Amino acid sequence: MASSAISPTRTSSFINKKDFGRFCFSSTSQLSIHKCKKSSVSKKIVSVMAPQQSERSPATTGSVKTAMTLTEKIMARASEKPHLVPGENVWVNVDILMTHDVCGPGSIGIFKKEFGENAKVWDREKLVIIPDHYIFTSDERANRNVDILRDFCIEQNIKYFYDIKDLGNFKANPDYKGVCHVALAQEGHCRPGEVLLGTDSHTCTAGAFGQFATGIGNTDAGFVLGTGKLLLKVPPTLRFVMDGEMPDYLLAKDLILQIIGEISVAGATYKSMEFVGSTVESLTMEERMTLCNMVVEAGGKNGVVPADTTTFKYLEDKTSAPYEPVYSDQQARFLSDYRFDVSKLEPLVAKPHSPDNRALARECKDVKIDRVYIGSCTGGKTEDFLAAARVFLASVRAISINYFTTSGQTIDSIKTSYLLNSSLRQLILGKKVKVPTFLVPATQKVWMDLYALPVPGSDGKTCSQIFEEAGCDTPASPSCGACLGGPKDTYARMNEPKVCVSTTNRNFPGRMGHKEGQIYLASPYTAAASALTGYVTDPREFLQ
Repeated sequence: MASSAISPTRTSSFINKKDFGRFCFSSTSQLSIHKCKKSSVSKKIVSVMAPQQSERSPATTGSVKTAMTLTEKIMARASEKPHLVPGENVWVNVDILMTHDVCGPGSIGIFKKEFGENAKVWDREKLVIIPDHYIFTSDERANRNVDILRDFCIEQNIKYFYDIKDLGNFKANPDYKGVCHVALAQEGHCRPGEVLLGTDSHTCTAGAFGQFATGIGNTDAGFVLGTGKLLLKVPPTLRFVMDGEMPDYLLAKDLILQIIGEISVAGATYKSMEFVGSTVESLTMEERMTLCNMVVEAGGKNGVVPADTTTFKYLEDKTSAPYEPVYSDQQARFLSDYRFDVSKLEPLVAKPHSPDNRALARECKDVKIDRVYIGSCTGGKTEDFLAAARVFLASVRAISINYFTTSGQTIDSIKTSYLLNSSLRQLILGKKVKVPTFLVPATQKVWMDLYALPVPGSDGKTCSQIFEEAGCDTPASPSCGACLGGPKDTYARMNEPKVCVSTTNRNFPGRMGHKEGQIYLASPYTAAASALTGYVTDPREFLQ
């Protein structure tokens, strides 16, 4: 098998002198253990779970401290506690609260009801408000939601409000960003060791930066607006160790679909999912964001990748705020370990109607599709579009090489044929998509990248040029788009019972619009390959 679940070794209730010394002086622990002195260790066996009776009062006896996971350490710092264990309920100080146009008005209403019409938010510089869900629509209620956000931000003098006023031309709104989870990273609001809460279930995306990030409801957000605090239960941690060289036909989307298929949509319910291993270390920040983005699809409370040089380099030009990363102790207790040899994995899809309905892409080659959607917080980042463009480029090479090596023509005759034969011109210019292919960049920056960044190996062509040659739709205005359906005039919404291959994160009935629509979740590689054939397609047909 490509993966295996390994239950953690049970830790004895007793530790001997040798273990006690190592425990006290562990270089990885950030607890106040420097007071421990090896010379004071008794030769007797020490009981951790059931200490011997003593005449000293419990207050002076203290407690035996154990190692902590990354998530436990962040929550301990945020709650000003020296040590936490899973199951404890603690008041956590929030570093960043994010809300958007769908949940923002409700959160604001609760805040005003409970704290007063004239109440002020706890910190105007720690609140980030990002319109992104129902933006480019004529729906009056959706437009009203953005108006409510704008009025509140003016009233509260909120520093980070990414407003949009001109819905006809998003480029006329320099403050407008797009999808909140991608914008949070691009604007420097994601920092290692911090607590970031948001009124959106995919707030867990920010865990890619080595921070605790999770989604909360409107009531909780209303309370945070007034106090800057929230009562949270410390989750136990599942560790996912991914090693092996990443094949060039796989992306992080395949990795997280593999994990969700392994543990199910309930396998990480109210648990932290920590991703480690050589494969994870090799991933870019955007790929790590994809990995953490879908932990909620497994029921996870949060996902986290330990911060490293890749993280620090990404943040260099995005934030000047100080931050302090933390890491799991070597002796930290994990509820379970899951290990994967990534080099043996294959491209995957999640079939309707659940993210854990895992299947190999090649096993679905007979599934005819009606459309392809590339976008969202999961699959609408710059690197996602570069990946799709790579498949379209590869299709050009594969077809052109096949033609030239089997036609038996001379170079001169091929040139003549190219000038006279429109079919041959189309062949050399590139294979066309067989189904409507919708492109929705996550943010304004991503949209600009599609028109500015040259695609590697394309002789200077940009993504937009390659997409145009392939017959894709013109890249749309940046937003959440049709990922969660939205008003009926939302771009690319499924208003009919279609079959769609999508780079989004959920495929429940009605998720992208029509309740009878069928959604196959896939990586940008698989989505682009499927667009070229009109069937669910393994990208290795073009990339190898």
